Amino acid sequence: MPTFKYVAKDAESKSLTGKIAADDKNAVVEELRKRKLTIISVTEMKGEKVKTGSRRKVKAEEIVLFARQLATMVEAGMPILQGLNALADQTTNEGFKKVLTEVETDIKHGSSLSSAFAKHPHVFNNLFINLVKVGETGGILSTVLDRVSTYMEKTLSLQRKVKSALVYPSVVVSMAIIITVVLLIKVVPTFTGIYSSFGKELPAMTQVLVNASNFLQSYIIFIIIAIVGLGFGLARWHKTEKGALVIDGAVLRLPVFGELLRKVAVSRFTRTLATLVQSGVPILESLNIVEKTIGNKVLENVIKDVQVSVRQGESLSVPLEKSTVFPPMVTRMISIGEKSGQMEKMLLKVSEFYDDQVDTAVDGLTSMIEPLIIGVMGVVIGFIVIALFMPILSMSQLVS
Repeated sequence: MPTFKYVAKDAESKSLTGKIAADDKNAVVEELRKRKLTIISVTEMKGEKVKTGSRRKVKAEEIVLFARQLATMVEAGMPILQGLNALADQTTNEGFKKVLTEVETDIKHGSSLSSAFAKHPHVFNNLFINLVKVGETGGILSTVLDRVSTYMEKTLSLQRKVKSALVYPSVVVSMAIIITVVLLIKVVPTFTGIYSSFGKELPAMTQVLVNASNFLQSYIIFIIIAIVGLGFGLARWHKTEKGALVIDGAVLRLPVFGELLRKVAVSRFTRTLATLVQSGVPILESLNIVEKTIGNKVLENVIKDVQVSVRQGESLSVPLEKSTVFPPMVTRMISIGEKSGQMEKMLLKVSEFYDDQVDTAVDGLTSMIEPLIIGVMGVVIGFIVIALFMPILSMSQLVS
């Protein structure tokens, strides 16, 4: 974010100079007019970058608690500077404490709260900053802070549900693969030495197992390198426009997980848009913020199309329906909300409905995947055990 140097005069014709971080010159002029200053000059400070404070990770839970506590303090009539100072003293995260101290310093030097937050994009995202800006402008800062903390709590809860649905099967599958590989590399070769002393042809199942063991022993390093390289390559490709479109589209088409992630995206879209519209952010600006926070390139493109349509005077529901990404129930609810003038209410109802849908999907996914993984593991381990002991059983039958 660029920094602007200003020269102005107050009501007593006293000259004032200072610096303000803002998106553009117009934002600085607007801020100075709010302070009832007569503007003499505003110039951008070329080559000077705004410091972004400590890069130590700040957990989302800490930001939620901060927003909730600051809202309570503002509502109780406590000055912003005192509130920030108190919250900075009580936080145990040194990085966050440094950020809040810098925010406090910027406000003392004349910056608005939203401008001071904007200097720390690694802590406060666009949605948070824009809502604070709306709260300052409309004189409803405590209401907006309370609203944004509620939004973040709901979003975090949704993220935890999805992680619980994805992490559990991932860990179990990974452990199953590791156990199988260890058996093939360490255990099977021991039996192979015993089989060679028999001097007889091995059963087909055993031969397949021995071949797989020999292949893994010879190429395990190359396989690991290939898997890591593939993961790294996909991650790099995902950062490109085309790669993100292909990968994110494929993710949404996955048999079971794709539907779950689609429900999460719909819930996030409707809740974010509802929170912004409810707080008084203009619809086009709201859509722009939603586009940057949705986290899926396919949905980003849909929202871009929606923005174009809205600029041309169309409703929100028409381009959403054309995209076929959003379910008909969502587009119809939004259409009803637009016609009745209660769009934010309808959006919140949709997000709550899809939150419940995600709960149900996660429970169903967990109950379905657990027996499936156990069954697959039973088949794999059973195959290995039978293949290992088949030659020994054959020899014992011959001897008897």
